[in-house]
Amino acid sequence: MDIETLVQQNKDDLAALEQIVGYRFTDLRLLQKALIHSSFAFEQAQIDKNNEILEFLGDAVLDLVIGHTLCQRFPGMREGELTRLRSALVNETHLALMARDLRLGEHLSLGKGEDASNGRNKSSILSCAYEALIGAIFEDSDYLTVESIIQRFFVPDMDSKKEELLMADAKSRLQEALQEAFNEAPSYKIDQEEGPSHQKIFTVSVFFRGESLGSGVGGSKKEAEQRAATATLAELHDVMERFSE
Repeated sequence: MDIETLVQQNKDDLAALEQIVGYRFTDLRLLQKALIHSSFAFEQAQIDKNNEILEFLGDAVLDLVIGHTLCQRFPGMREGELTRLRSALVNETHLALMARDLRLGEHLSLGKGEDASNGRNKSSILSCAYEALIGAIFEDSDYLTVESIIQRFFVPDMDSKKEELLMADAKSRLQEALQEAFNEAPSYKIDQEEGPSHQKIFTVSVFFRGESLGSGVGGSKKEAEQRAATATLAELHDVMERFSE
């Protein structure tokens, strides 16, 4: 079965997806190809007529657009932080979530075996299909068009992902800053444990040279330590001045 036949068969389905995505294709064959999994192409004896090349292209386009957007939105972030934030936005889990928001799985052309094994809900298949969709939009339009579509999908998540990243990375960032300035690392101490064993609340303080720098509360020691480090980082300039005197 060739692409043109599939497009005719799935015309209403493709139009519905265009509506959800918010982009109307000039060449519907590109959209259809983005939805063809290798298992379907193999069953049709057209192994090269699948979405893998568009997936490859979409992966590169996503990296470029999201990397550029992050640089514009967060000009003060370091290269390593930008890299980790971009990775959090384009990893398999997050791309699959974006694909589910578009109900992309309902529109995929899968082989019978893959379809029977819940392939329409597999994160690996959905994330690749999402990349292929982005690649198809890029092929059908231009950089500015695909940039605006990607930003519409991803910008709402950028601030929350940034906060998650900074929270998870707070301890290492604080240690790096103090070791660079004073060649010493901070330490952490549990101030308090409250609640039943299955639902404990921890209060932890971070210390440097015997002085408390900040404290945090969390449902685990690790979370409380990260919150204590985050609180200290917010006052890092004052901390640096205090110990430099």
